[in-house]
Amino acid sequence: MSLNNEQDSSTRITKQKAQHNSTTTGEEKTTVNRIRVRLIPIWLRIIIVLVLLVICIIAGATFGYSVLGDGQATDIFKKETWMHMIDLVNKEN
Repeated sequence: MSLNNEQDSSTRITKQKAQHNSTTTGEEKTTVNRIRVRLIPIWLRIIIVLVLLVICIIAGATFGYSVLGDGQATDIFKKETWMHMIDLVNKEN
């Protein structure tokens, strides 16, 4: 274990030295500013994530109610089903 720790610390030191050397020589080089064009804009990524989240919630509720709960898959979209579930959760002894 101690041998690995010594090797890790020595490689860390050499990496730090290499980075330091590259930054000092990088000052001599000219920098080129690049403009990054995104393939998918951020606002579209957020919408995609939200849509996938809704799809996963619907698929999970349908699977859980129909396969695990032995109910009809289309019953998950009825208001009475959800009211029954809420009544079971809020039921007092």
